Amino acid sequence: MNVKQADLSREGIVNSHQLKSRKVQIKRLKALTAVAFGAIGLLMVYIFQMREHNRVQASENSRLAAQVAALQTQMNDDATRLELVTAQSDSTSSKALTYIESIQSKLTKINSYLSKRGLRSIPFKPAKAVKTSKKKSAYVELYQKYNRYLDKLVDNIAEMPMGYPRVSDFTSYFGYRSNPFNFGRNEFHPGLDFKGQMGEPVKSTASGRVVYAGKAGGYGNCVRISHGNNIETWYGHLSRILVREGQRINVGDLIGKVGSTGRSTGPHLHYEVRRNGEAVNPKQYLSLN
Repeated sequence: MNVKQADLSREGIVNSHQLKSRKVQIKRLKALTAVAFGAIGLLMVYIFQMREHNRVQASENSRLAAQVAALQTQMNDDATRLELVTAQSDSTSSKALTYIESIQSKLTKINSYLSKRGLRSIPFKPAKAVKTSKKKSAYVELYQKYNRYLDKLVDNIAEMPMGYPRVSDFTSYFGYRSNPFNFGRNEFHPGLDFKGQMGEPVKSTASGRVVYAGKAGGYGNCVRISHGNNIETWYGHLSRILVREGQRINVGDLIGKVGSTGRSTGPHLHYEVRRNGEAVNPKQYLSLN
């Protein structure tokens, strides 16, 4: 009996210890479970925060990317406009330079016409287009206007009798004079007589078309050139005629040679300018004035 009681007592003590051990383990397990759930909760909060941060960061990145794209587009547009402005500016300068070169060319041609007539040329200095100006378009319009004016001036100067058919002294003037073939009487002299030697060159004082080339009574060998606007020039007493009727003549072209044919007292050139068929004083056509 005593032995059984002792065994039972020992068994009860063992069971009591096991129970206490299980309770301790359960408490520990509960504590670990609570810690685990807490860690899981913290982890989920962290994950949520990270996701939210990433979403905000992505949104910010997208906004910045849009701003960069807009800025790049604006820069491209500005660059394009700058290129257009530069191209227009260069085009304007190029046009201005073209007109200036054209004007200079016409002035050179005018000076050539004047030189062929024995007249002093117009002085001018070659110019360059102004590349930095706020009024380029206005300058281009001005150059264009002068260019058109010079076009007309070149044509007018080319076809207007001007200067000397030969550079020499006068031996007789326009108007009434003593008749060299009938002393004591006056006669009307419709032109200018230029001193010359037999065979010296005679040149046209303007561009035009030969309307007569041949013998013409007292004029002897005579050349008549029409210059338009009902203006003609006559060249008389020539020893030789070097042009033909219908021929186109440019200012300064050689048309004949000094002679003494027709009603003449010696070698010289008789020169007339006629408007609307009437003789006018050639002296007023000898210079730009």
